[in-house]
Amino acid sequence: MTEVTAPPGAAAPGGGRRLGQLAELPVTVLRGVGDAVAADLGELGITTVFDLVTHYPRRYIDGSRMVTIGELKVGEKASVLASVTRVTAPPPRGGGGRRPPARVEVEIADRGGRMKVVFFNQTWRAKQLRVGTLALFFGAVTSFRDAPQMVSPTVEVLRGADEEATGDSGQDGMPEAGRIYPVYPLTEKAALTSARIGRLVHEALDRAGEFADPLDVDVRTQYGLLDRTAAFAGIHRPGSMPDVEPARRRLAFDELLRLQLALVLRRQRLHEDARGIRHITTKSDGSATLVDQFIGRLPFPLTGAQGRAVADLVADLGGPLPMHRLLQGDVGSGKTVVAVAAMLIGVEGGHQGALMAPTEVLAEQHVTEVRRLVAGLEVTDASTLEGRRPVSVALLTSRTGAADRTAIHTGLANGTVDLLVGTHALLTDRVAFDSLGVVVIDEQHRFGVEQRAALRDKGRGDDGTGSDPDLLVMTATPIPRTAAMVVFGDLDMTVIDELPPGRQPVTTTWARTPLEAQHAWARVREQVASGHRAFVVCPLVEESEKIEAASATEEAERLAAEELEGLRVGLLHGQMRPAEKEQAMEAFRAGDLDVLVATTVIEVGVDVPEASVMVIEDADRFGIAQLHQLRGRVGRGGDPAWCFLLSESEAPEPAARLTAMEESTDGFVLADVDLELRGEGTILGARQKGRSDLKLAKLLSDRDLVVDARGLAVALVAADPHLADHRLLIEELRLFVDEDEAEFLFKS
Repeated sequence: MTEVTAPPGAAAPGGGRRLGQLAELPVTVLRGVGDAVAADLGELGITTVFDLVTHYPRRYIDGSRMVTIGELKVGEKASVLASVTRVTAPPPRGGGGRRPPARVEVEIADRGGRMKVVFFNQTWRAKQLRVGTLALFFGAVTSFRDAPQMVSPTVEVLRGADEEATGDSGQDGMPEAGRIYPVYPLTEKAALTSARIGRLVHEALDRAGEFADPLDVDVRTQYGLLDRTAAFAGIHRPGSMPDVEPARRRLAFDELLRLQLALVLRRQRLHEDARGIRHITTKSDGSATLVDQFIGRLPFPLTGAQGRAVADLVADLGGPLPMHRLLQGDVGSGKTVVAVAAMLIGVEGGHQGALMAPTEVLAEQHVTEVRRLVAGLEVTDASTLEGRRPVSVALLTSRTGAADRTAIHTGLANGTVDLLVGTHALLTDRVAFDSLGVVVIDEQHRFGVEQRAALRDKGRGDDGTGSDPDLLVMTATPIPRTAAMVVFGDLDMTVIDELPPGRQPVTTTWARTPLEAQHAWARVREQVASGHRAFVVCPLVEESEKIEAASATEEAERLAAEELEGLRVGLLHGQMRPAEKEQAMEAFRAGDLDVLVATTVIEVGVDVPEASVMVIEDADRFGIAQLHQLRGRVGRGGDPAWCFLLSESEAPEPAARLTAMEESTDGFVLADVDLELRGEGTILGARQKGRSDLKLAKLLSDRDLVVDARGLAVALVAADPHLADHRLLIEELRLFVDEDEAEFLFKS
């Protein structure tokens, strides 16, 4: 059988229809799908039969739970599933003077009776709701001439007037009681209805027959899963609402298993191809290592969580395989100290460390902190008279001058630069290390798999004879554990879940009114008077950075003349020249400025212990993660601190975000709230790979499925590292990763 030309009904060899076959069949093999319908489906991202059967309903209308027209009560809101029986659009009355609003009257009917629905100034409804249309009407029930009526309800069309009523209505055209109506994602550009998509899906499923199942009976029984054929039937044409959830769970499990297999295989391939470095973690003579000296010199003891994190790193770095570890820690939890410890373990053995940050401001903050932390530490160097020299730290960004850049390149190549801090500039071809031993990537969510691979190649060198550096990726934007397992499943995970002693939670207040905002400005004045400093964060302006800079400049001038009159107000935004930025930050750190008005350029990395107040204007325009990061810029000196969120917005989602910020300072709690509010998309965007990965799985409510899928993926690869006995799983994985990733995963 030729897969590309075979009709969907032809069974696949070896027991059932494979998803790979459906991915090779254009939707035009289905009846009634010509160029016009194919173009409409294309607007929804549906070009193959595979795309069609994985275009899942976004919700369902349960006909058995619908109120009929005869049961409606005036004054209540209700949903009615009904067919359109008459449409009238009377011409507007009146000659001169003001004309009444355009009016469309629609009569609808179900098995319980008839009702009039009226729309004002929505003349397009006459075209949308032609006689024979089946739709769901939701709105308040009113009374007109002792008859129930709805005025301008919301409408969801399930079946158009020119579509056959087969299957979703009785012979009289009325909606069938007890039927489940899937509601599919649609787009206004496409002239499609849920009923039309449903009929195409039904045809595809009928002609596909039984599906090949990559999970055998024992595995399905172990995890309580339906077989795949039953799952596709249950998701697209459930006989009753209880059929839907088991079907969704099985297909969601498939999504998660594919993701986990890709991640576990990636880790497996990296290990197979690895050229690890066994770093020196102890000295045979019992003397103190660089890390021992480093920790001993710190002006504070490590927290328990920091100690456990360092122990994880020591175990990884002393082993034969390259480390691949994710370090999660809340704002101010002390991740930088742990990162420096990791790099110093590399330096101990004569290797180099690199720390890559996403922005120049953050890179500059890091190099200042790293230099402070390693001050006084020395390494062996036979080229000096004493045989030793201080640990050297360099900064490389796009604005590093030519002379400094040349000196850094020379120092990296001859090994006299021990630690390099920088931005994407670290990835350029001219950056060549003598022996790169440990790489730290900060704010991992801003970098992709490609950048991680590029830094690994830096360790191997141009001739490919070097070793793979150990990799530590960090994030100060906490990610829920289930999400981290999906996004960073190829990494081991360490969490720093406690703050250093003396750090107090920042008191957070949502200032909803002008009067409450005045209290915020009064707190700023009070804190400045007592020797502290304050940040003011300007609202986001999406149009351009230049507009944002102008907005910040205007706001700084306004505040200096009004709410903050008499205080020394400075300005920091992304459009300033590097020297101007540094000058502003230095003046703020030194206390020459009382208040720094800034854009989100201060979101990460800025550390001024004397800053005790932050005011965020138009806080409803920021996401939870960003608000939490910004709040983390104050209270770093151990004194009480405050964050004021200025917003008069009453919209539900911003209100939920701002309320969550008031109620919790725990980044992991807020990460769960953020995931619940925004869904998986923003987190999964960090993957930068493959198709839309999760259509059905929900990382919060499907925690058990995430854990089960991870466990199964690990077990399958452990027992069969190349999945030689699971060819169907390999074929399906190829559908969900891009070509480069597939070549890497399946090169064996």
